Amino acid sequence: MIRLPRLSRLSFRTKINCGIVLIVGLISIPLAYLTWRAAAESLQAETRKRGLVLSENLAMRVSDAMLSMDLLRLKNMVDELKKVDDIVYAFILDRDGNVLVHTFKGGFPVELRTANAPRAGRPRIQLLDTGREFIDDFAAPVVIVGTPFGTARIGLSRTKAEAAADSLALMIVFYSAAAMIAALAPSTLFARRVTERINRLRAHAEEVVKGNLDQRAGPRALFACSAILSCDKTACPAHGDRDRRCWLTASPNQRDGGPESCQGCPVYSEQKGDEIQDLAETFDVMAVSLKTHLDELRRAERVLSRQERQLRTILDANPDLVCLLDENLAYLAVNKAFAAFVGRDPHVIVGASDRDVFPEDEGAAMHDENALVLGASRPSDREVSLRRGGATTWLHVVRVPIADSKGRAIGILRTARDVTQLKQFQEQLIQSQKMESLGKLAGGVAHEINTPLGVILGYAQLLQDDVPTDSQIRCDLQTIEKQAKVCRKIVADLLGFSRQAESAKIEMCFNNSLMEAVTLVRHAFSLERTAIATDLDERMPIIYGDPEKLKQVWINLLSNARDAMGARGGTLLVRSRLFAAQQKVTAWFADTGPGIPPENQSRIFDPFFTTKPVGQGTGLGLSVSFGIIKDHGGSITVQSPVPPGFFDDMNLGEAPGPGTVFVVDLPLDHEETLGICLGAEPTEQ
Repeated sequence: MIRLPRLSRLSFRTKINCGIVLIVGLISIPLAYLTWRAAAESLQAETRKRGLVLSENLAMRVSDAMLSMDLLRLKNMVDELKKVDDIVYAFILDRDGNVLVHTFKGGFPVELRTANAPRAGRPRIQLLDTGREFIDDFAAPVVIVGTPFGTARIGLSRTKAEAAADSLALMIVFYSAAAMIAALAPSTLFARRVTERINRLRAHAEEVVKGNLDQRAGPRALFACSAILSCDKTACPAHGDRDRRCWLTASPNQRDGGPESCQGCPVYSEQKGDEIQDLAETFDVMAVSLKTHLDELRRAERVLSRQERQLRTILDANPDLVCLLDENLAYLAVNKAFAAFVGRDPHVIVGASDRDVFPEDEGAAMHDENALVLGASRPSDREVSLRRGGATTWLHVVRVPIADSKGRAIGILRTARDVTQLKQFQEQLIQSQKMESLGKLAGGVAHEINTPLGVILGYAQLLQDDVPTDSQIRCDLQTIEKQAKVCRKIVADLLGFSRQAESAKIEMCFNNSLMEAVTLVRHAFSLERTAIATDLDERMPIIYGDPEKLKQVWINLLSNARDAMGARGGTLLVRSRLFAAQQKVTAWFADTGPGIPPENQSRIFDPFFTTKPVGQGTGLGLSVSFGIIKDHGGSITVQSPVPPGFFDDMNLGEAPGPGTVFVVDLPLDHEETLGICLGAEPTEQ
């Protein structure tokens, strides 16, 4: 067997250790700094000790001269100290702090006298900054026979001491730089050797990132594993292949045991490399594995894409509002029906929350409901109402939490079905049942009350003839008669509401019916400051209806308009138009009153609903009118406020209020009778 060079068998760790030996020279930098710091601190400490010794020695020497007040001798002593290179100054203070002698030539600085003083009879050191240099000031007490007799002060320059330390540091840096330069050449060679192999790995990794998984990062083997083992298994992917060291790198599924399983292999022993080579071959295995997994993922992606398109088609074809929310209650997916309902693009909705998609009040309520379902991990089933385009939309909303494998809720599937039409059918059914019950009740009650009510009214009228005209009893009888007539009107309304009376429909002129009602009430309304204007279409057909009942409807609508305008009065407009194409005729009854609040507009046709004070309305007038128009196959609706421009052509002379307009539509039963109604009064304004 052929042996590989020993150098290639060294482990990568050994090579790194050899490199570390060469790079150790870099440690000299922090060591040099630490050495400099230690030398500087030691030099400063020696300087302070020296200053203490000099100050104490001066304090001992001047004691005799201070006793004899020999100032010349004191002056000579301090001048001798000044000759030392690093001593900046020296001076003597007496016990009162007065300067006896000093070494300053330009005069003694007064502030220096109190800058430092010994404490408790012991020397004291104080650092002073003159602006040009730093000075260590040493103050030693002059003690004679145990009594403080003055102070000896010496100033040593710290700047000069630091200059000496800097010179030492410069020398250390010089030698450290020389050592670094000496270590630079072998370090460069070693780094180049290592980085070349790492760069090859990096280039291979870049190719893998680009999707080129067929390249190999490991070095080409000197011999194929089949040559080393004398293997004749030609089906092996590594047979005769020198690009791979052995079959393990060709088939990653076989490498379950890891590198430890290769220790006894002769191929591994002969072609074993360092850690970088192992890393390169691991890259090769990774590339093969990635290619295999990517092929599987592509196949799975095609399957998932097909399933996603099928699911998206199903969801988009569903008319219900379907959406999926994550655990943060943000939209993950929505169908077309949901996007159309909120009026936004599906891509804009994804990632948003209910507060972003719906109006503020609706979004907050939906978000809170979603949070409750997600927190409780229980489905929710309820109906909600939303305002859309001025109308109420009812949705049946079902929320189902989505759980992970541990049963933790990680999202919500929400479906909403528009049940507005169903709710309307329910309301219509309830209304029909209510109307039927009320009709039966009203008919029975009206028949039972009619007879005793007629007796009460008759006797009240008869008794008025037997009492004086100006007596209290006559006034009381008139009150009874008035209230009995009110009751009789209520009974008549109840009979009309219950539809007990048969309708007598005949051919009649629509305009004549309107003008007859207007003529009946115009004078009475004018006394209450209410003017009636008419705008009638002269192309009126002969409709088929009950004149008396329709007149009851017109008078009821006119009376309600007058009551709405109140004591201040106003204008009441009656307009009619023929729509031959739609085979209908329409009448409008508009007033300039304060209008009807939106919350009451859906209830005004309900039996016994009224906004008038007690005793001024029964709440049956509009219900009876609604029943009469419906019996004629028509419809009656209300709009408040009056549409803009409704009064523009009338020249009313006053700014109309919000107002209310009732719209009555009646069908044309006789298309052949279209023409001008004979006997119709001219249009009045």
